[in-house]
Amino acid sequence: MSGSEGRDAGQGVRGRLIECCPVGCSDTLVDTSIVLPEGPLRRCLACGQLVSQITATAYAGSMKEFDTPRGTLPTSRTQRRHDARAAKLFGMVKTLIRSESGTGARLLDIGCSSGALLRSAMIHGFDAEGVEPAAQAAEFAKSTGLKVFHGYLEEARFPASSFDAVTLMEVIEHLPDPSALLREVGRILKPNGVLVVGTGNGASWTVRLVGARWGYFQVAGHGGHISFFNPTSLGILAQRCGFRVECGETRRVSLAEPHEAGRVTYRMLKVAAEVLAMPARLFGKGHDMLTFLRKLPA
Repeated sequence: MSGSEGRDAGQGVRGRLIECCPVGCSDTLVDTSIVLPEGPLRRCLACGQLVSQITATAYAGSMKEFDTPRGTLPTSRTQRRHDARAAKLFGMVKTLIRSESGTGARLLDIGCSSGALLRSAMIHGFDAEGVEPAAQAAEFAKSTGLKVFHGYLEEARFPASSFDAVTLMEVIEHLPDPSALLREVGRILKPNGVLVVGTGNGASWTVRLVGARWGYFQVAGHGGHISFFNPTSLGILAQRCGFRVECGETRRVSLAEPHEAGRVTYRMLKVAAEVLAMPARLFGKGHDMLTFLRKLPA
């Protein structure tokens, strides 16, 4: 992940890390029935954003899991799925920036970890580089020949209008205040540039059906997951930071985590989830959310 918000959060501030809506709404945050070890998730009455009651100290500790050489590299079991999703993602980016091959188009992957998505971008023709604050992951990526800045986005001091596209995959849910990062992204994007945001959907059928049992909410399993967007809240944040939603989709439903049920029960629930997946996608209720944002004219 990247952004000064993540850096500043670990300074030992007492109390809850997030006290107001990360989207920038002035409405009250109210407790929900989704109770985590950190306390009930809180919801913004204006946009529906869900936020954790985690402390700054606990948040900083949870983020240490990303500082490994392997980072977020796919396993042999997940490589095929990674490749398929990358091909679809970069195909859409090429369409939106009007580049048939991607050749010559500059792309920045924020929170690139050990470089899996960055390498996929290069395979699909982009002149790609990354930003990553986790030292070991960044060094591993650089050791494989990738161009990666170790640090936070604003520290890289990229010139204005440097990139045709920016990817922000599984990063925004880590940020107590994402607006500063999105505004810096807007500065370094070319006119009409594209920002791709991948994150969980806090308004999904998965959340409605399993609540606190959704693995995405568990900071012990997904370090730093503290802010949960939905299509409405992400659209509001985008507009406030100088973007518009160009297109997007949600996908997948989960009814149980593998450790929660026996093998046969889990398989049955997985089949049921697959039946729900198509209508969830049609109605924007899947728990994986991928959104393409267009930089608005100044």
